[in-house]
Amino acid sequence: MDIINYGVIGCGMMGQEHLRNIALLPGARVSAIFEPNELMANAAKAIAPNARLCRSIADLLSDTDLHCLLVASPNHLHVAQLAEIAAVRPMPILMEKPLYTSPEQGEELEALKAEYPAPIWVAMEYRYMPPVATFLEQMERATGGVTMFSIREHRFPFLPKVGDWNRFNRNTGGTLVEKCCHFFDLMRLVLRSDPVRIMASAGQVVNHLDETYEGETPDIWDSGYVIVDFASGARAMLELCMYAEGARYQEELSAVGPAGKIEAFVPGPGRFWPTHLGAPPTSQVIVSPRHPKGPQAVDIPVEAALLEAGDHNGSTFYQHMRFLEVVRGNGNPEVSLDDGAWAVRMGLAAQLSAISGQAVTL
Repeated sequence: MDIINYGVIGCGMMGQEHLRNIALLPGARVSAIFEPNELMANAAKAIAPNARLCRSIADLLSDTDLHCLLVASPNHLHVAQLAEIAAVRPMPILMEKPLYTSPEQGEELEALKAEYPAPIWVAMEYRYMPPVATFLEQMERATGGVTMFSIREHRFPFLPKVGDWNRFNRNTGGTLVEKCCHFFDLMRLVLRSDPVRIMASAGQVVNHLDETYEGETPDIWDSGYVIVDFASGARAMLELCMYAEGARYQEELSAVGPAGKIEAFVPGPGRFWPTHLGAPPTSQVIVSPRHPKGPQAVDIPVEAALLEAGDHNGSTFYQHMRFLEVVRGNGNPEVSLDDGAWAVRMGLAAQLSAISGQAVTL
């Protein structure tokens, strides 16, 4: 395979970010696109002018030149679309998160997983942000083994999406699934253990309260805390606020162990940074040993072309580079269906805990 041909299902905001990043990859191109919204389809065609716009998933799968698929459709469609692909023409898939949105869909996914014959990589972009990748590479040496891990995301509200699908829990799985499955994935990756208990307090405090869609007010949450106990005895915590876009950094990660502490500071999308403040902030990683004391800070710049291509600090590009190796037969997905399912399971448990006021055992 000299050139890898992608078929793309779903080309809204995130799908278009994928298109821009695929265009930067050597040896890859978008060959076919299925996007039912005409406005989004035209925008996708402008990014990938040589791609064929398809009438349906079946039409897209009929393209015999395709080598792999990217699925970036709304959350609640993922499992049904995976089932259709499995029945018609299974091939390697990069599947956007979250994998599913309800326990019932999780059961259906388990049945599909057992028989799907090709690799499926779950798109957890946060793993591949350069500052987070550096954090992951250095954390064992910096901490002597992580025992406590915390993530703070202070960011902008949910952006408008096609058909306003992301305003309602029934489509997203809830904020702690839609937005936070990335962070639950990082918790398992950092702590190298599975969760046993989750406690959460969350709700809708500021955002979307004055919006209505066909007579309905959005029920999507905008803030919360989640504490997770792991089988290893380690603990993790998430703090989310989606009305804090004035912050210098969007994500702050902290891991601590007996030898010291490591932190990563990641800015939000540069397009949202106020121009009168000059250049957007640069990502940074700080290592703080216990002995001898003295924090050591390193800037982690991201190439300008990758920052222009999307809102995830270059991670979408690096993720596709690794996915292409799997498509070419070299290795297995770094983010498996099990990883993706665990992230949703944790998000659903956190949603339930926040609603019930009780800890949820996994």
